[in-house]
Parts: sequence; C-alpha cells; structure tokens
Amino acid sequence: MRAESRDVRPVLPAEQVDLAVETFRMLSDATRIQLLWALIGQELSVNDLAARVGKTPGSVSQHLAKLRMTRLVHTRREGTQVFYRLENDHITQLITDAVHNADHLVSASPDHHRAEAGVRALPTAEGGATR
Repeated sequence: MRAESRDVRPVLPAEQVDLAVETFRMLSDATRIQLLWALIGQELSVNDLAARVGKTPGSVSQHLAKLRMTRLVHTRREGTQVFYRLENDHITQLITDAVHNADHLVSASPDHHRAEAGVRALPTAEGGATR
C-alpha cells in the first residue's frame, strides 16, 4: 500500500537550506538576539543599540556587520549616523517566536501570555517581570 504524498512538503533547494542554516548561525549569539529584539518595530543607531544591550559601540558594530551581511538587518544613513532596522517581518516573527518559546521553557505562566491577557507584568530589580 502506498502512502499519500500530497501533504508532504517538497525538498528544499540546497541554496535555500544553506541560507537558513546561516540565519540560525547568526542567531546563536546572545548579543545578536538582544540586538534583533531591540530592533523589533523600530530603527536605532549603533549608540542607541549599544546602550540597550550594555556593550560598546565597537562590539555592537561588529555584530551588526554580520547581521547585515546575512541580510537580517538593513541600514539607513543620515549624515554621519547609521540607523539599523530589521530586514523584514519574517525576522521579527522568527525572533519573537524564539523568545516566546524560551519564555515557555522557563515559566509556567509566560510573560507574553499575561501581556496578551491584559495582565501587566511589573519589572523586578533584576530586570525581569512579576505579576
């Protein structure tokens, strides 16, 4: 008996797989996750990003160069300042899903579910949140 194959996804082209692997490689660094998270829904300069993630502008610039090379972020120059934003909504969704999945792994009642239900999380001294 032959199994139905109409619900089976097609094999991905090698180039597409390689690019997906490179995307995940870029996401395997905590600073880069923090940078991408900070860029969701907004455009920020290197100095603003450095202040948000607690790193030097030089270090942040190196991470952003890698993210730009792999087309995860896009730049816009205004005078001598360069502003960064996420390349597209797929990156926003990827980062959001990864962070929300991690939230499920560490909490019985994830922050993002409380926020969706209208329960405001209060910041703790450690920078986390409580109800």
